[in-house]
Amino acid sequence: MVRSGPEVADIFRRYGEAYRAQHTALSTAQRRVMTAIELCRTAALGGHVEACDQCGHRRIAFNSCRDRHCPRCQSLARAQWLEDRRAELLDTQYFHVVFALPQAIAAIAYQNKALIYGLLFRATAETLRTIAADPKHLGAEIGFFAVLHSWGQNLLHHPHLHCVVPGGGFSPDGTRWIACKPGFFLPVRVLSRLFRRLFLEHLQKAFDAGKLQFFSDLQRLEERNAFRRYLAPLRKADWVVFAKPPFAGPEQVLDYVGRYTHRVAISNNRLVDIEDGAVRFRWKDYRHGDRQKVMTRYYGFLGNRYREQKLAHCRDLLGMPVPEPSESQPSKDYRDRYEELTGCSLRQCPACRQGQMIIIEIFDGVRGPPPYRDTS
Repeated sequence: MVRSGPEVADIFRRYGEAYRAQHTALSTAQRRVMTAIELCRTAALGGHVEACDQCGHRRIAFNSCRDRHCPRCQSLARAQWLEDRRAELLDTQYFHVVFALPQAIAAIAYQNKALIYGLLFRATAETLRTIAADPKHLGAEIGFFAVLHSWGQNLLHHPHLHCVVPGGGFSPDGTRWIACKPGFFLPVRVLSRLFRRLFLEHLQKAFDAGKLQFFSDLQRLEERNAFRRYLAPLRKADWVVFAKPPFAGPEQVLDYVGRYTHRVAISNNRLVDIEDGAVRFRWKDYRHGDRQKVMTRYYGFLGNRYREQKLAHCRDLLGMPVPEPSESQPSKDYRDRYEELTGCSLRQCPACRQGQMIIIEIFDGVRGPPPYRDTS
C-alpha cells in the first residue's frame, strides 16, 4: 500500500539544502545519509519498468538507497535478520532489562558519541555478567544482546540500552543449566548501583587519558576539578535500570527484536505534515518508550566468537533438539526473498491481482536534483 502522507525523504528534499547550509558542522557521514534518503526510489538511482503478463498494467520501480537509516529500506533487512536469529532462540524464559544514562552524562555523550556509547555497552555488560555470576544471585555465565537507542520518541537525545537476556546460564563448571526464578531475573537496585560505579570509573579513566572532548557550554569541563564537581552529584543519584515484565515466550522475543533492531529515529507513519517550514509528527509521551537502533552487541554465550559452540551446549543442557542444518541455496531474486521472508508479493499485479509483473526494461540513474515528491 502506498502512503498518502509525507515521508522523511520528502522533508529532506524540501528542507535539506537549507538545513545543510545552516548547519555547517554536519559530518560527511550525516550528509551522505541525507543524500541517500533524498535519492531513494527516485530516477536518480535508476530502476526498471514492469508489465503484467495478463492485463498489461505497467509500473516504474526505482532502485532503493539501501541505507540503514532510511525508513523505506528496512523491511527486507529486518526480515532477514529475524530469520537468522530464529535458530538462536532457547527454550527458556527471556527477560528485558534497560540501562539508561543520566541527562548530565547524555550531554557529554552528545559530544563524544563513539566513546560514551562504547562505555555504556562495556559497563552494562560488566554489570549483568558480574551480578549474574555471583552465587548470591544466579551463579551462572549468562549471554545476552544489547541494542543501543540514542533518541527518544520526541527525538530528544536519550541514550540507553535495551538488553534481551535468556533466563539462565551455564554453571561455573559448565555441566548444567542454572535457571532464573520464574518471572525474576536479577535485583534491579543491585544492578543500578554497580552500573553507576563501573560507568563512572570508565568515564574518569577516559578523562584522565585525554580521550574526552568538550565544546560550547561544556568546555569548562576540560579542567579537572570542574569535571569532578560535575560528576559528584551523579555518584549519589539513582541511575535508571529497570526490568520489564518477562517475555511471554521465545516468539515474543522475535517480535520485540524485529520492532527495535531495524527502526530508524522516526518512521514515515509518524509524520503528519511538513507545511509552512515545520515538521509535525506523532509521539508518545512516556519516559522509556524509545525507538532508534544504532548498534547491537552480543555478550557471554551469545558473543560472536563462540556463539555456535555455546548455543549448542545450551541446547544440550536444556534438552532441546539439534536444529537441522540449513542447506545452501543459490542466490535468489530479491522479490522471491522478500515474499519468502515477509509473506508479501512484489510480483503480483496490483491492478488485476491475477498476473505476474515481468521486468521489460532496465534503466540507469539520471543526474540532477531529485524531485520533491516521489509517488513510486
